[in-house]
Amino acid sequence: MKIERMISGGLMTNGYFVYDERAMKGYLIDPDGNPKKFLDRIKTLKLDLKGIILTHGHYDHRGAAPRIIDEYRCDVLIHEKEEGIPLKITTYLKDNDEVIFGKETLRVVNTPGHTKGSICLISEDGKTIFTGDTIFNVDLGRTDLGSGSLSDMKKSIKNIVSQWPDDTMIYPGHGDPCSMAFVRKQNWEYNDIINEKI
Repeated sequence: MKIERMISGGLMTNGYFVYDERAMKGYLIDPDGNPKKFLDRIKTLKLDLKGIILTHGHYDHRGAAPRIIDEYRCDVLIHEKEEGIPLKITTYLKDNDEVIFGKETLRVVNTPGHTKGSICLISEDGKTIFTGDTIFNVDLGRTDLGSGSLSDMKKSIKNIVSQWPDDTMIYPGHGDPCSMAFVRKQNWEYNDIINEKI
């Protein structure tokens, strides 16, 4: 699976192109900011864009989506528990759904906390995970907005994220990608939850 990160928008959101390099089929995860940046890259790659996947519904993860949708008439995928998204959603995702492009697959896991419908997307071998605003390299997503919940975040971290091996690479919605080994050493909010300090 080929991954290209594009940082865009006022909150420096990571948008990710994920695609099968042989078939040149893929998806765009969380595009914010200037849509031209994404549209130009799609054309340069000659990518068969299957759709846009939103890890959650906050504006800074979908700001560029309307223009891209208009241009490509592509699918828009988001978890079924996300509400009030001002886009025409074509697919509502649930746990263990698979998003397939060429010979690549991403599996959906609901990780509520930042929002009720927050998701992570896990590669077939489990070594690559797109985490949206659930977990970053050195902290976690806020839980004080909209449908956010600290108790849900604690459950997601303890029951799901903590199970990921050290060599798993996370690709968050903001900040740099890193390994889970790095998270266990440097992410104080993650460690506070694991050690039951919060």
